[in-house]
Amino acid sequence: MSLLLCLTTCPDPDSAGRLARALVEERLAACVSVLPGLQSTYRWQGALEQTSECLLLIKTAHARYPALQARLVELHPYELPELVAVESSSALPAYLQWVAAATAPQE
Repeated sequence: MSLLLCLTTCPDPDSAGRLARALVEERLAACVSVLPGLQSTYRWQGALEQTSECLLLIKTAHARYPALQARLVELHPYELPELVAVESSSALPAYLQWVAAATAPQE
């Protein structure tokens, strides 16, 4: 099983919590960790922006990524949400089994 660690940001803890709950409830993620207090600096539509955000660390199976990506775009409050997926080169075998079970579609 291939594990992905996906990163996205949200503008506030409430939207981050809603997104995290939806992804786990829909079995698109095994776990979502929300880290508040992030300061982001970026250029958007020609202007330099500085914003407080929450970082979400989304753990999922590689096979669930297309569905996770589509759902995140539907639910995310940003016009252009960040979604970066990093493939894990190693992880505890028991953790990989748990992620696979937690993200397996229900029949």
